[in-house]
Amino acid sequence: MRITAQAKTETRDRILTEAARLFHDRGWENATTRDIAAAAGIANGTLFNYFPSKEAIAAALIEDATAAAFDNFQKRRTGAESLAEDLFSFVWGGLKSLRKFRKFLAPALDIVFSPLAQPTRIDAGAALRARHLESVSRILQDHGVQLPLSAVIQQLYWTLYLGVLAFWAADNSPHQEDSLALLDRSLRLFAGSFLNHPAADLAAEGVTHHGRKTK
Repeated sequence: MRITAQAKTETRDRILTEAARLFHDRGWENATTRDIAAAAGIANGTLFNYFPSKEAIAAALIEDATAAAFDNFQKRRTGAESLAEDLFSFVWGGLKSLRKFRKFLAPALDIVFSPLAQPTRIDAGAALRARHLESVSRILQDHGVQLPLSAVIQQLYWTLYLGVLAFWAADNSPHQEDSLALLDRSLRLFAGSFLNHPAADLAAEGVTHHGRKTK
């Protein structure tokens, strides 16, 4: 019997829903793909037709949540924001969308998020990292930064993001206020670097600015 596109979508959604529940209830280490398949009402082999690993399931959960957050970010932009403000809204909106996954996200970080997306490397988080960096590139371009970004700038941003993400995942301050402060300071420094480098350094990195100031 041929499986319709709608049935495939419903099965995928059911896998993700049950995975999120099991990750939350049992913890990342204790929830297995066999458990997830059973909870979703499918054979273990069928699950691998949708996701090759538990890490790929976690990456899909994160990607779906952050994609919706990026759409909301784009709708809220007025065009008057500074680079630091735009980056802050983008990153913090993504983190807020992941709050329901905080309990299992911390132990999954090292597996799902590698230091930098590598196009030739197959892993669970490659597409997720690539899309995130593409979104950041678009924001920077809107503020006068010439694309493509150099590997140095991408590495600088991704290291900053991973540090904030790891801190946020374990932050027990009310409403993650400590994470808010860390993110704000970090992004202001990152955004400020595009205005503070000498002209020769900016040219070497492929960066220009058009008089827009960051606060």
